[in-house]
Amino acid sequence: MRDKATERWSTYEPFFIALGDKKVADIVITNHAKSRYDDRIESGEKSAEEIAAWLWECLQTKRIVSYYRKEEDVYLIDDDIVVVAEFGELAGPYPVEGGPLHKMIIVTFLGKMSETIELRDLKSYYSWLRHSRRMTLMKNGRKRK
Repeated sequence: MRDKATERWSTYEPFFIALGDKKVADIVITNHAKSRYDDRIESGEKSAEEIAAWLWECLQTKRIVSYYRKEEDVYLIDDDIVVVAEFGELAGPYPVEGGPLHKMIIVTFLGKMSETIELRDLKSYYSWLRHSRRMTLMKNGRKRK
């Protein structure tokens, strides 16, 4: 994704895009995120490169926004798709303005809010998931005794 040449001769598009206080210069898709993308977003088999290119385009057009104002790990794409991402610093050259460049590591795609209503309030969704898993574990623990 870095240093991609544009159509015009001898010019380049910027090699980083600001997302909050991060300067994203690279996107990494984990295997888990790729499988979740295939399951929950688009059913066709897309490669990690195609998903990363789509995410880069979303970053360029400012279609990715933070889900919560203070937390920087959950993001919304087009006010519908919920994505969990982490950031790591890139070693190497820094932009003229200073500050490190970051790689955006896509951990998982949680799904579409339009299809999964529970994603509208993630905190209650996660607490419900924790509770249901704990109850399942307790129920299975009772069976073994």
